[in-house]
Amino acid sequence: MNDVDIVISGAGPNGLMLACELALAGITPVVLDALPGPSDEPKANGLVGQVVRLLDMRRLYSRFTGLADPPQPAAGWIFSGMALDFAGMQDNPMYAMAISQPKLVRLLDERVRELGIEVRWGHELTGLDASDDGVRLTIATESGVYTETASYLVGADGGRSFVRKSVGIDFPGATSPTVARLAHVVVPDEYRRADGGLDVPGFGRVAFGHNRFDRGMVIYAPFEADRSLLGTMEYGTSTDVEEPMSLDELRDSLTRVLGTELPVAEPHGPGPHALRRINGQNTRQAERYRDGRVLLVGDAAHVHSAMGGPGLNLGMQDVFNVGWKLAAVINGTAPDTLLDTYQAERYPVGERVMMHSMSQIALMAPGPEIAQLRMLFTELLDIQQVTRHMARLLAGSDVRYDVGDDHPLSGYLVPDLTLDDGSRVAGLLHNARPVLLDLGGGAAAAGAKHWADRVDIVEEHLEGGPAALLIRPDGYVAWAADDFGPAEARTLHTALARWVGP
Repeated sequence: MNDVDIVISGAGPNGLMLACELALAGITPVVLDALPGPSDEPKANGLVGQVVRLLDMRRLYSRFTGLADPPQPAAGWIFSGMALDFAGMQDNPMYAMAISQPKLVRLLDERVRELGIEVRWGHELTGLDASDDGVRLTIATESGVYTETASYLVGADGGRSFVRKSVGIDFPGATSPTVARLAHVVVPDEYRRADGGLDVPGFGRVAFGHNRFDRGMVIYAPFEADRSLLGTMEYGTSTDVEEPMSLDELRDSLTRVLGTELPVAEPHGPGPHALRRINGQNTRQAERYRDGRVLLVGDAAHVHSAMGGPGLNLGMQDVFNVGWKLAAVINGTAPDTLLDTYQAERYPVGERVMMHSMSQIALMAPGPEIAQLRMLFTELLDIQQVTRHMARLLAGSDVRYDVGDDHPLSGYLVPDLTLDDGSRVAGLLHNARPVLLDLGGGAAAAGAKHWADRVDIVEEHLEGGPAALLIRPDGYVAWAADDFGPAEARTLHTALARWVGP
């Protein structure tokens, strides 16, 4: 008998969100993190893509934003600094939610404690021995070392994942020959413009966001009134400097890229303030997301450029995908093989993110050839079909899961439907349970009565909608039908057995 069902190594956004998902399914995991508490280190500045809708399905969007209304699609986005216009797009899948990563972690830390989950801050995983029956863990604290056994271990411990390395999962990929530098700074008021950009004497315009110039990239984002994010990326170069980056190093890089000095100062206040260097951009994906009783999520499974902000969308959707599957296996309602669908579904999404993040790095490179290529891309992005394709790519909605059903809705995130009584489908998924939504008069509900202990069966109406939908806990449609007869009853039973258990 193992001490606990699941141990999660890493109390970042992905580890904490996974703990919430498991708790909703009746599983109480243990979360470990070597840090003494939630980190204030500035990292991501928001969530983009379909993960915003998934938070809404768990009642966390309104809680985290303070907004009463549901999330609305973004009117546009950027691709390698080039504007994308989504205005008027039907079924726009691109959403955005501004929130700093430190704030997100603290809010999730509050949520997991409400759910009765133990977060062991200051407990570092230092050893593991996985077998067919479970995982034996060695954990170090200030007061000593102890051991624990778990049925499953999930590595949510970042790009340098101790978990991934310990079980020998390869992490192939590439390293782009770039040096990126980023810092929180104060820019002179006379340089700042009302539209969020800069006007640099002796150079000219630096717009809000990513800017490509002849000698490299400059990113400028005044997210906060008292400090702005300012950074550079230089290509075809590297640095052997091992000591932490200084503000003078960023100033020198800005001078090389802009050809003139941009006076910046350290922010006021205690911080912590961003001040980091990335020597070579890694783009890598774990050879496999599962090794027996050990699974990987987030950066432990894939790392890539942060350009365009896809990281938390990718990692947290990993979590929503695997959480309910782990719970079903531990609760005994599904076989262990259900966990194999985690990699089958999420690995192709990771490949897509690596493809478009590396493309954005390439399109930011200096050189006249790249400048001409960007002109061509700008023309292409004015084509409606291309813009729609880009919206789906960046939102992560262009990969269809193989759920064994060929209905046009199956394998995709359920549309944000409003039913005839005014309720929203998102509200049916608050408890992270499978939902059979019968919109055709009760026949599908009657056909699923033997699964009523494991599926929320809801009879509603939707003018012009399908007859029924089987929605997984992660919001993805597992089965759908426009009519319901004997053939549909058989395919529904097959889908229920596959995703909910026999």
